[in-house]
Order: sequence, then C-alpha cells, then structure tokens
Amino acid sequence: MRDAGLRRALFLDRDGTLIADRHYLHRPEEVEFLPGALAALRRLRDAGFALVVVTNQSGVGRGYFTMGDVDRVHAHISRESEPVGVLFEAFYTAPEAPDQPSRGRKPSPQFLFDARDSLGIDLAGSYMVGDKMVDLEAGWNAGVSRSFLVRTGYGAGVEKKESERLRDAVVVDGLPDVADWILGKPVAPGHQSDG
Repeated sequence: MRDAGLRRALFLDRDGTLIADRHYLHRPEEVEFLPGALAALRRLRDAGFALVVVTNQSGVGRGYFTMGDVDRVHAHISRESEPVGVLFEAFYTAPEAPDQPSRGRKPSPQFLFDARDSLGIDLAGSYMVGDKMVDLEAGWNAGVSRSFLVRTGYGAGVEKKESERLRDAVVVDGLPDVADWILGKPVAPGHQSDG
C-alpha cells in the first residue's frame, strides 16, 4: 500500500536506457540522449516523480576509467537535462567489476533502499526501468510497483532470450512509452507487452 506522505520515483539505468550505450562510455562528449528520453522524463517529473539514475560502471573496477570520469559524465547529463526541465535527484553508481564484492551493484536493491531513506521515496509506488535483466531484478528486489524493460540498448536482445523471466515486466520501446504507461496514456499497439 502506498504511503501518501512519500514521493514516487522513476529509477532508471543509464547506458542503453537514458543515453546511447557506448562501450565503456567515460567521456562527456560521448553522451547522446536516446530519442524522446528527456521529454518523457520531463512529463514524469511534472507529474511529481523523483528521477534517480542507478548505474553499474564496471569500467572503474576494471581500471578502464575513474570515478572522476563517471562524475564528469553525470555532471554533463545534468547540465544538458536541466534546461528542458529534467532534474535528477541522485546518481547512484556501483563502480565494481562483476567479480568484486559490491554493496550496490545491480541486481542488488541497495541503492533503491538508499534513495528511499535519503530522498523519502515510496518504493511500492515507484518504478524501475532498464535494458538488462539486472535492472529489472533490482526493482523487483526492492519491491517497486513495476519494472520496465526498454528495447533500446540491450533490451531487444534480452526480450528475445528472456521471455519467461519477463512475465512480470512491462516491455516497451523506450522511455516515451514508459511515461505513457505510468501516466495512463495508451501505448501504441505492438509497443508494449505486459506479461
């Protein structure tokens, strides 16, 4: 049951969900927002949703780039987003490689719990969106209302391989359809599967 005193959030993966997936992206000039992403996030923010990015950045743990590089990319994303009314409440980053111990690396729900505690988020009224199973699993593990798989990034391939595991997810083309679904607008036929 939703706690009316708390805020709802959209938790979103970064690469392949918000911005184009580039192999170990670590330079601000490599950032390219996916089509319609910022307009969709503006609609959700206008509807009262906190916007929170939750990202695994194993390139740090692998020694390919630094947390300073990650911070510069996030600062660039914020600078580019703010003029169109998209403000991110927080960026949570797990810098560890997959074989390293990690408190927050998805599918761990820890960063969603951290956001709940520090930002006053109602997880049961919130949503998670990403292009990989670990994104959706982080949402499910945290008890969000729904997890969305977007077909951008790795999502289309995940949809083909993981149909059984996606039965509890909403599968859509991208963030514009996520916003439509959450805000109760019709999603174009063929753009959504809701297992």
